[in-house]
Amino acid sequence: MNTEVQKDKIINLHTILVVAGLFIFALSIIVKLIGLYINGDKYRQLIEENTIKEFVIEPNRGNLYSDDGSLLATSVTRYDIHFDAVTPSKKDFDTNLKPLSDSLSKIFNKPASHYVETLKNARNRKVKYLLIGRGLGWDECSRIKKLPLFSLGGIRGGLIVEGKTSREYPLGAIAHRIVGYDRTDDQGNVFRVGLEGAFSKYLSGVQGKHLKQKIAQGQWKPIADGEEIEPKDGYDVVSTININIQDIAHHALLAQLEKYQADHGCAIVMEVATGEIKAISNLGLNSEGKYAERFNYALGETYEPGSVFKTMSLVTAMEEAQIDTTYVVDTKKGVISFYGQNVWDSNRKGYGKINLSKAIQVSSNTAIVQMIHDVFGKDPKKFVGKLNKMHLNKKLGLPVAGEGEPYLPQPNQRGWSGIALEWMAFGYGLKMTPLQVLTFYNAIANNGVMLKPRMIKEVKQWNKSIEKFDLEVLNSSICSEQTATKVKKVLENTVKYGTGKSLYSPHFSMAGKTGTSQKDYSDKDKLGYISSFAGFFPADTPKYSCLVVIHNPDKKIGYYGADVSGPVFKSIAQKIYTNSLLIDTIDHIEESSQEVEKNYKRYDEILSKYKTIVPNVIGMSAMDAIAIMENLGLNVIITGKGKVKEQSIQGGEPIGRNKSIKLTLS
Repeated sequence: MNTEVQKDKIINLHTILVVAGLFIFALSIIVKLIGLYINGDKYRQLIEENTIKEFVIEPNRGNLYSDDGSLLATSVTRYDIHFDAVTPSKKDFDTNLKPLSDSLSKIFNKPASHYVETLKNARNRKVKYLLIGRGLGWDECSRIKKLPLFSLGGIRGGLIVEGKTSREYPLGAIAHRIVGYDRTDDQGNVFRVGLEGAFSKYLSGVQGKHLKQKIAQGQWKPIADGEEIEPKDGYDVVSTININIQDIAHHALLAQLEKYQADHGCAIVMEVATGEIKAISNLGLNSEGKYAERFNYALGETYEPGSVFKTMSLVTAMEEAQIDTTYVVDTKKGVISFYGQNVWDSNRKGYGKINLSKAIQVSSNTAIVQMIHDVFGKDPKKFVGKLNKMHLNKKLGLPVAGEGEPYLPQPNQRGWSGIALEWMAFGYGLKMTPLQVLTFYNAIANNGVMLKPRMIKEVKQWNKSIEKFDLEVLNSSICSEQTATKVKKVLENTVKYGTGKSLYSPHFSMAGKTGTSQKDYSDKDKLGYISSFAGFFPADTPKYSCLVVIHNPDKKIGYYGADVSGPVFKSIAQKIYTNSLLIDTIDHIEESSQEVEKNYKRYDEILSKYKTIVPNVIGMSAMDAIAIMENLGLNVIITGKGKVKEQSIQGGEPIGRNKSIKLTLS
């Protein structure tokens, strides 16, 4: 009996425990349900975040054009094609499998059997993201969209199309720094360089959005019928860069950097009347010992300009002290001293007593420094004040990031010293960027009107103009037109008779100033040179201004401005003349040239007179001489360039059996 009672008690205890367990279990379920009810929105969001996610659709970035409509930067979209093998119905899949495989075989040059097996296996394994093609162009993508099964779209046909846009630069390394880029790194840092960065607000467009569904680890499939906000493509931007002039400047600078084994340099070409930048080339040695566009020296690097600043000193003196280029200065045997500091001329014997025109031509340090000391020594504020008025102490305010800050010491302020005035006179103790220097020279060429350098002409959407950028005047008169005219003549004579005479050519006119400044001169072991040439062409009616600056040429090879930078300037000017026919033929189309008339008359006389004997064509242009000889039935062999210097058959000899004539040009 006791045993029976004991068994009943045990059974009852088990029952109680089971019931209690069930009660606790039911209670926990109720608690969970209440929690789900309370936090339902949170859990639904977590589910959606893990299965459906909103992705950004990047817009097509606008194109960046040169001044003639050639592409400097453009966005190219490439497409990846995937196939959701689960989505199509069995009927659609089976019906289209063979024709789809045949079509893919023709496009990708693989056997049709390969695609039959691949697509079947994907169907059997329920693959939702089978790669069909990667990096395809628009034409290929459009063709694939029309294939059997795929033409049914994303919902019925399982077609998944994803576009990826990349930025391409048709000019490659040429103009890389001024064209620039707009990039974001993995940490979200934005880097905006050059025109691409400066005008990103126009080029970048507005992002769109669409939904994607997670189908595997790290794989997301676009939801074909999901909500989508279309992106808005960026505007196109038309720059002032001329690709022909840019190419000329790049290769001329590169050749000279290589010849003189220099560290780096830049070349800038500006249109005088508009301030439009036609070319900016920046080249420096990279880690591999090759020249590349690795920094925008033209806009961002400040340096002591040296002798090219003498023109600014001359203009200031002419305007503020009312002196002329005939003002005479004693060069005192090539050396003068201020507070124990010597100023030397490159000609250590000096030039005697010379006027300011001659002083600029021979680039006399002593003459310019002595003149500035004489007329501004008691009132240096007047000298510096005029430089400030000429905008030489301020940034140009360019849209491109990274413009260097000019430095002009100011009287009675920190940095001013007893020799500050004299050192400024010939370009030391101050700093400017190359583009700031060129802007001054462009103003002289433009009769005293200083224009802000302009890099953009227009923002467009297809053929619709969104915004135009007109010329902007920084200073309507940095000097009188009379002063500008006299200084232009001085700079023209500098090329004809002065330090730039090695650059002179009778075939096209140039005006400019050489510069050879020292750098790191406080340490003789590190002493280097900056070679520069600033000016404009043609000299009488300037159309383009140009500046070339080359840092640290090999001193054993050469370092003077006329030797290192001057030839780059000349090459640029000469090739622009050749390519664009700048020699006033369009501006003065109604005016006749005596030289042209003379050459034409001689050409006409020879053609009408000589039939059986060889004419004398020495001194004639190659084009005219060749035409005459070929009209006589002779085969012409040419050596050299220029005008005829020698001819193998002398003038007056009968043609006879002669079939060939050699013309030597020089």
